[in-house]
Amino acid sequence: MDAETMVMPLILIMLFFPFCTSVDTLTPDQSIKDGQSLISNKNNFALGFFSPGNSSYRYLGIWFVKVAKQTIVWVANRNDPIIDSSGVLSINPYGNLVLHDSSNRLLWSTNVSLQGTTSSVAQLQDSGNLVLVQGNNNKLIWQSFDHPTDTLLPGMRFGLNRITGLDRFLTSWKSQDDPGTGDYFFKMNPTGSPQVVLCKGSTLYWRSAPWPWATSSSSATVSSGFNYDYVNNEDEVSYAYSIDDPSIISRVVIGNSGLLQKLMWNDGDLQWKEFWSAPKYRCDNYRHCGAYGKCGSESTSFNRFECTCLPGYEPKSPKNWYHRDGSEGCVRKQLGLSMCGNGEGFVKVELLKGPDSFNAVWMDKSMSSSECEQACLRNCSCTAFVSINIDGKGTSCLAWYGELNDISESSYERWELNVRVDATELATYTRKSNGFLGHKRQRAITIISLMVTLFLVCLIGYICLMKKKRKTKVKGKLHNRSLYFTGAMDYLEGNELEENSRHPDLLIFDLSCIVAATDNFSPINKLGEGGFGSVFKGQLSNGQQVAVKRLSNISYNGQQVAVKRLSNISGQGIEEFKNEVMLIAKLQHRNLVKLFGCCIQGEEKMLIYEYMPNKSLDFFIFDHTRSSLLNWGKRFEIIIGITRGILYLHQDSRLRIIHRDLKTSNVLVDGEMNPNSSYIQRGPNSSQDN
Repeated sequence: MDAETMVMPLILIMLFFPFCTSVDTLTPDQSIKDGQSLISNKNNFALGFFSPGNSSYRYLGIWFVKVAKQTIVWVANRNDPIIDSSGVLSINPYGNLVLHDSSNRLLWSTNVSLQGTTSSVAQLQDSGNLVLVQGNNNKLIWQSFDHPTDTLLPGMRFGLNRITGLDRFLTSWKSQDDPGTGDYFFKMNPTGSPQVVLCKGSTLYWRSAPWPWATSSSSATVSSGFNYDYVNNEDEVSYAYSIDDPSIISRVVIGNSGLLQKLMWNDGDLQWKEFWSAPKYRCDNYRHCGAYGKCGSESTSFNRFECTCLPGYEPKSPKNWYHRDGSEGCVRKQLGLSMCGNGEGFVKVELLKGPDSFNAVWMDKSMSSSECEQACLRNCSCTAFVSINIDGKGTSCLAWYGELNDISESSYERWELNVRVDATELATYTRKSNGFLGHKRQRAITIISLMVTLFLVCLIGYICLMKKKRKTKVKGKLHNRSLYFTGAMDYLEGNELEENSRHPDLLIFDLSCIVAATDNFSPINKLGEGGFGSVFKGQLSNGQQVAVKRLSNISYNGQQVAVKRLSNISGQGIEEFKNEVMLIAKLQHRNLVKLFGCCIQGEEKMLIYEYMPNKSLDFFIFDHTRSSLLNWGKRFEIIIGITRGILYLHQDSRLRIIHRDLKTSNVLVDGEMNPNSSYIQRGPNSSQDN
């Protein structure tokens, strides 16, 4: 091979190499054309040209690199699309980022003024933020995080800068094919006490609770792995969130239908998973129960109207209320009775999402609850107040003037709202409260008396029973034998059923062994209680851990098992117990919980089952975090496994058994996430109790 032949490929590689290298920086002497892109340092985000959905128009935007489904998080020219692939992004002589098409038409620009003659440089950061800095001192002069479109990313601040007037809020796309400014927006409302609102045009349809909000130190945020940072001072009112695990890909987005969602990317099934959304329930809709109305939790109001009136108020339109339309709200019961210096007071309503705070005022950031109440009483326009602790800095007083709107029950916000009522209503609630407390005291005395009497009767009965047992010899059909664990030096002394010879694989455990393992069924070792007995934990003398049912361990030849102790009042006799043991022993299938053995001695009856370390299926599918461990492939395998087990019970086994109670809590999961149906219904309080 001659020298010319060797040199030409090297020249071609050197010429082509700049176009193949991913860079995160754009300098004044460079440009980005359609087909080229900037890639952040750690390959998290890309900046380039794209066409959304079925559209042929081209836009300049930022998207996730590690997400298989292209997901746009920011668009530059959202309202000025490029009709072809002629778009070019560059830095003009004035230091601004500019976007032109083939006709040299300016479609988008950062439009900032730079001091001095120093050139600027653009960089795409790993947070997804496109920044423009001055080259000599790296001074930030513009960033895309200050101009969001429909997406909020971790680390991006959302809200209002009171000094500069910069308002960072989200606006929806027009459609999946058009990223232009849509009808819905999500922004911070600083009026009164700040709150976050969702609007369609000028119509408010959802809002958050008023400030102060739960911080990252709260148990709810710590358990989810999200950290929240809220700022509310003279300079700024804003919000930002972050994630402890940097490998988790997350975003908050407002869709073109007006739904606000917090999403996390699942690599298992290559889908975005919803972590939170709003509005989700009827009570989320703004003013669903009108003025002075309260919307109840729908989880507890399935069969009743969710709207009720605040104390001292009644439905404005009883007819509409009867037809489950509470939009007109409530009015005062005693319209002619003054609530200004006429013996009025306050009734406390607990566990609420605070009312719309557009007409609320912070009276004092260091005022006690009683001082707050007196201040509200002195102002006849004050309709309600809350005394709340802000970041552990002492109690503050927030008062409402005028209508109370958009109130709903909330176990998360847990506000205590003091509603102003007239003297008549105040007296009514005071009597109810005193009467309630009086009834509670009387009921407590009655219950204690009954308990003491019952205890004495039981004690006397127990003493008599013990005396009778000492005089009576117990005759039974059980005989003792020694059972050895395979490969182990220790052995268990056991009682054997007469039918045991028919089932050599069924182990009979001695009561003394179980008693020793559970420390005589000590209450300290009690894990739970089902409809037919209790569940305990313990440890054998050889150091093996014992699970007396539910989530604890007993080891037999390296296998984990669960032991259930049946109560004497369960209604099940010896013959029924034998029948159950024989029945379960005959049922052997890889997708059914296996019975290892039993124990019967005197009045003690116990079953020893296979132990399922991953609890029941509902432990996973009804939890937002744990459900992400079940991709669709694994869910399909679980469905097939459940089907095999049920098919065996209903059709393939020698004994036809109808399950009758198939639900997620009755499907137990082993260490490899294989499903095992529990086919004999027993107690409701334990995952392995069925």
